[in-house]
Amino acid sequence: MKLKDILQNKWFKIFSNIYVMITTFFIIWMLFFDTNNWYTMHRGLNKEIEKLRDQQEHLRKEIAKDKELIKELKSKPTLEKFAREKYYYKRNNEEIYLIEFDSIKDE
Repeated sequence: MKLKDILQNKWFKIFSNIYVMITTFFIIWMLFFDTNNWYTMHRGLNKEIEKLRDQQEHLRKEIAKDKELIKELKSKPTLEKFAREKYYYKRNNEEIYLIEFDSIKDE
């Protein structure tokens, strides 16, 4: 092909347009070279999705544990034991002494 034929080509006329060249350059820049390029954003979003899935699985396990605890707390003795251990509840005529063990030893 001669230079004259190349210059007369329909595709050459389209891609030699300054607006098409600038738009093409901008799209390539944004997809591959920018700090928020497509690859970085896609990888970041995939990490976020994986993190959210892990959190969802953890919360499902916590919900299952809580359901088991609710089943156990249906009986009065278990409920009373739980309230005494966790919230230091007592009966009217009782006294509670809390004993804390210090893990730091004096030398």
